[in-house]
Amino acid sequence: MHHIEQLFHDYGYYVLFFGLLLEFIALPFPGETTMAYAGYLSYEGHLLWPALMAVAFIGTTIGMTITYYVGYKLGMPFIRRYGKWVLLSPAKMEKTEKWFEKYGNSLIFIGYFIPGIRHFTGYFSGIIRLPFRKFAMYAYSGALFWVIIFISIGKLFGPHWAVAFQVFEKYAMKTIVAACILLAVYLIFRFRKPIMKLWNKRIGNRKQN
Repeated sequence: MHHIEQLFHDYGYYVLFFGLLLEFIALPFPGETTMAYAGYLSYEGHLLWPALMAVAFIGTTIGMTITYYVGYKLGMPFIRRYGKWVLLSPAKMEKTEKWFEKYGNSLIFIGYFIPGIRHFTGYFSGIIRLPFRKFAMYAYSGALFWVIIFISIGKLFGPHWAVAFQVFEKYAMKTIVAACILLAVYLIFRFRKPIMKLWNKRIGNRKQN
């Protein structure tokens, strides 16, 4: 933490941008902790919350996009030969493959919250030639969700951000499921009129057919 504090003191927003970008290339960087601490700095008034959100999102998506194209253009032989230089071991790639078999493309979204997985989903998506549009839909929406949660932990909990961070990490998957359910309920309630209109229109078309 002392090292991260010093980096923010010296370089500000650049720490978040380049740190998250490099993390997704699989270089060691505590992305989640750094985002939570950046949120705390926003709480203290040292950094701007909207700017942190933008910088973290852009750094994350650029990093993910780079890994996708590396996997797409160079494939598994390149990863096996040179992956060790960025901690991309064959064992970790096999682990990611098993998670893909279990969760499919949705792993790209939820993989941000799974330690040791988010660094490899981009590479693997490229290796299996997943269409970029589909990859981007899951990767960019997941990145936004991930960034919002961890920066908000520091912003909302202020001096107690470290405790809140530990609790969230312990119950991450349960919290994500609950958050997704609450978001779905909110969106259904918020847009219930157009949803009902569309639903009635489809029912009407079926009856006519």
